[in-house]
Amino acid sequence: MTKAHSESCQQAEIAFGDTQAQFFAKNNAVEELESVAQARDAKTLRLRAARQAKELADRMSGTSKLIAKRAKTR
Repeated sequence: MTKAHSESCQQAEIAFGDTQAQFFAKNNAVEELESVAQARDAKTLRLRAARQAKELADRMSGTSKLIAKRAKTR
């Protein structure tokens, strides 16, 4: 019983390996996945820089408003 299970497991693993090899060989899947990851990372950096710039502008605007408000009260 164990031997039959082991053989069927081996056959399944071989079949899966063949299918996986065909997938990665077809259409340069690895390169495509890497380019998608690089594009995602670049977009993340752009969005982070834009968010940080907006947060800085908001802080500066808030600070200047407080200074102007304090100047009016004096």
